[in-house]
Amino acid sequence: MLKRTFYTITFLSFTLIGFNSMAQKIMYSAPDRDEPRSSNFEVIGRFANNYLIYKNYRNSYAINVYDAHMKLVEKNNMDFLPDKILGATFLPYKDYSYMFYQYQKRNVVYSMAAKLDAKGKAIGSPIQLDTTSMGYTANNIYTILFSENKEKIVSLKVNNKSDNFHILKSVLFDKDLNQIHQSFVTVSMPEKHDFLFGFQLDNDGDLIFLRAVGTSQNNNINKLNFMIKPANSDEIAQSDIKVNKLFFDDISVKIDNSNHTYLVSSFYSTQRRGNIEGLFCFLWDKTQGKAIKTNTGVFSEELRTEARGNNSLKAAFNDYYLRKVIFKQDGGYIIVAESVYTSSRNGGMNNRWDYWNTSPYWGGVGGGFYANDYYGNRYGSPWYPWGSNYNYSNITRFYADNILIISYDSTAQIEWTNIIAKSQYDDDTDNLLGYTTINTGADIRFLFNIQERRNWVLNEQTLTGEGQLSRSPTLKGLENNYEFMPRYAKQVGAKQIIVPCLYRGYVCFAKIDL
Repeated sequence: MLKRTFYTITFLSFTLIGFNSMAQKIMYSAPDRDEPRSSNFEVIGRFANNYLIYKNYRNSYAINVYDAHMKLVEKNNMDFLPDKILGATFLPYKDYSYMFYQYQKRNVVYSMAAKLDAKGKAIGSPIQLDTTSMGYTANNIYTILFSENKEKIVSLKVNNKSDNFHILKSVLFDKDLNQIHQSFVTVSMPEKHDFLFGFQLDNDGDLIFLRAVGTSQNNNINKLNFMIKPANSDEIAQSDIKVNKLFFDDISVKIDNSNHTYLVSSFYSTQRRGNIEGLFCFLWDKTQGKAIKTNTGVFSEELRTEARGNNSLKAAFNDYYLRKVIFKQDGGYIIVAESVYTSSRNGGMNNRWDYWNTSPYWGGVGGGFYANDYYGNRYGSPWYPWGSNYNYSNITRFYADNILIISYDSTAQIEWTNIIAKSQYDDDTDNLLGYTTINTGADIRFLFNIQERRNWVLNEQTLTGEGQLSRSPTLKGLENNYEFMPRYAKQVGAKQIIVPCLYRGYVCFAKIDL
């Protein structure tokens, strides 16, 4: 099963434009049988005709360079790194990329950045972004956030030692890593169960996040404050989100830079630990400096019937968790959710309250199955392809079922809904479950595995801008013994994606042109 650090996908604007057609093709890299199976890796991106993939095993770090035919061109060892780093995040540009990492030396944790060329080789010396003195061995204490246009970068640290207040230290940089502003901001925590989450950075360098409180541990959130820290300010503006006696679970925070709005969305119930009734949406207009829409959408009986799976109508959405938000040019947006859950060895099923505001696949609000940004990064960090850090010994079977798609207009009113029906499960591992999306601009492609004669086969379905779904013909180039792990894929072109896969237990990569 998979160990994970925070990982999320960056969404392209949903537009309706045409692309030249091209033949669908799959090319596979050769599995490296000399490489330990417990290696970590991350797809960095495409640079000209090269594809870069970061790999790490214990204290060894390297970037593999593949050509357009997925043949290994060279392997560049990252000798500038210390023996042990606490985490890494990559930000690709056209001709270079940044690697952000942190490490501890004695009692100091360093937040660092290294600039890499188009073949993953270091350009100059690493740059120190920030430091923190620690009296103990630390895990990751820094979060690196990027704006959608990649013009702003922030190194964020939250000191939560006090129950009465938290201290946010943020260091804002431009894309050349020149420091713009450094802030220390104190955020009061007036209630016992208060916590901060959902940090996002907009294209102006403004930081947004939420302060929430639950009724008690393993219960719903029933109070929310929306907070903004402007780029060059040491003050925080906050606004109450009126929840009207609702109880929230699985909250998403997203930025629509094109329309200068912020979206907070969440599943909700009308009683503590109750059945999910619908989806709550809160839309904040940055230009006006106020909330412009709060909408509580109740799921219809028709939609419940389509989405329920094996659940009752009342419990139809109790296993669903928010996965993606895709913004449209007209100010509307599409929300995608997925039904995921687990069962124990004795046959007992866990419900969403067993996970405390997360999905069953560990990683934070919105689910570690796709690891949302609960103090997490927006663009990916190294992940671990063998074993899960979800350490509950009684859980052995993972499920990933139907996908819910809801389209909203610019006033947060529902335009249409649809369901992608699927049924996935696997024992002891969730490597092959879930899905990924490719936003071509003309449509959205969903890729996920289906089982045929005990074999996993990669399947594609296409969603149009009007909400119509169609199943594509079987992908050409699928070969025996290759098992795809689509949810760890990365889109590297308008219709191109790199998907990690397993070949007889060894990790390799497939480049798919759709």
